[in-house]
Amino acid sequence: MRSQCVSAQERVDDLDLLLATLPTSLRHAFPNLPREELLEIVLDLGRIPQARYVSHTVNLAAEPVALADLDAVIAQVGDFGADNRAGIEGTLHRISAIRNRKGRVIGLTLRVGRAVYGTIDAVRDLVEGGKSLLLLGRPGVGKTTRLREIARVLADELNKRVIIIDTSNEIGGDGDVPHPAIGSARRMQVPHPVEQHAVLIEAVENHMPEAIVVDEIGTSAEALAARTIAERGVQLIGTAHGTVLENLVLNPTLSDLVGGVQTVTLTDEEARLRGTQKTVSERKAPPTFDAVVEIVGREEVVVHPDTATAVDKLLRTGVSSGARRLSGQAEQVLSMDAEPEPALVKRPAVRKPAIIFPYALSRDSVERVLRDLQLDARTVGKPDRATIVLALRSRADDPRLRRILETTGAELYTVKKNSTAQIRRILQRIFNVVAGVEQAEIDAAVREVEAAVEQVLSRHEPARLSPRSSAVRSVQHRVVSRHHLLAESQGSEPERHLVIYPG
Repeated sequence: MRSQCVSAQERVDDLDLLLATLPTSLRHAFPNLPREELLEIVLDLGRIPQARYVSHTVNLAAEPVALADLDAVIAQVGDFGADNRAGIEGTLHRISAIRNRKGRVIGLTLRVGRAVYGTIDAVRDLVEGGKSLLLLGRPGVGKTTRLREIARVLADELNKRVIIIDTSNEIGGDGDVPHPAIGSARRMQVPHPVEQHAVLIEAVENHMPEAIVVDEIGTSAEALAARTIAERGVQLIGTAHGTVLENLVLNPTLSDLVGGVQTVTLTDEEARLRGTQKTVSERKAPPTFDAVVEIVGREEVVVHPDTATAVDKLLRTGVSSGARRLSGQAEQVLSMDAEPEPALVKRPAVRKPAIIFPYALSRDSVERVLRDLQLDARTVGKPDRATIVLALRSRADDPRLRRILETTGAELYTVKKNSTAQIRRILQRIFNVVAGVEQAEIDAAVREVEAAVEQVLSRHEPARLSPRSSAVRSVQHRVVSRHHLLAESQGSEPERHLVIYPG
């Protein structure tokens, strides 16, 4: 019996069963080849057979593949479905066919399927918290592997009623009896790929699941079915085509999964306050999925724990952010802005009222943003008393600017363009302005983290902060990073908090 909680990664791949389908001449090549990183075996008519690994490809024979070789493999696997996929009963391997215009199989891809236990530690808090979770990533990065493990954890460790919608038997394996890798989760097979959305609805109507797991949401009908399920209070775990959040937002078919996008026209006053054009894009509805996870590699993911907040920021600023999580390491808050926060000449706390000297920027634009944000700061025409210099990035190396910084000791912040939107964004960062959060709460959080940083630096001991929202924790992360210390978010919402460690 498998233990209740799998922490270390354990792999089960039944690779010998896949190799047994190969012609004898090819099978004999594998005793001399590594198996651990094998991704797939490719057999194309008239071409040299190949074994493909993560970082390289190996030729398996000197002779090209013949029709007899393909027929020998086909005879040993299950029937091909409408999606040209077949399997080997009792395993997770997938065999995909390439056909000519007459329907004859002229190529096969034998994809190695592995059950890897212990792969979801980086997102376990989201799964246990009951959030609907959407996984993104390039082909072969491990989306389905993680999906399978999440299903097992939900069913066996969290004791939930779990239904897997298995369109190509890739999650639960080929055959009527599902692979042990999904634990006690139940599996509904889909007769034809175009019927996946109907089986999704059937699952929630007939079997009362607490969680539904589905792979490759790719059509508008499937996106609508997913929203219907989420609105009924069922935890939904799925994957979709795309590598990053921006891909979904720009995809008219799948954008509904993250709330959809609509174009709205602002009044003159609202456009002025926002510092934007009158026509803007906004999120249309609540997202189907509470959180989005971008799978970067086997040990690395980027997490957007609040999809609504992430999409709103993306539409408002054109940039995205998240938290990078590496296996066994602390969470790192990312800023994927087109204009990353610059390295500063000095990073002392901003003094209030701050005195800002715009260098190669419109002073009127800076003052207008200061008024709109109601910040305790003012601009000056001469740099003598400036505490902050705001400059164009292209002018950051000007000799005159360097002399100003050396003479005044002011902090330098740069923007890429002389636009109101970019000036607003950098001033919000400088003064820790967070949309939807009272400034008093931000100020209290900053005072707390600054006091904790002093404690860590003086005592060389970790410091635990009070629970805060993800937006406020992002501000605290930035303060910690200025002092070259390490901060990690721990716990589950709403008790999630920062712990600061000595550098």
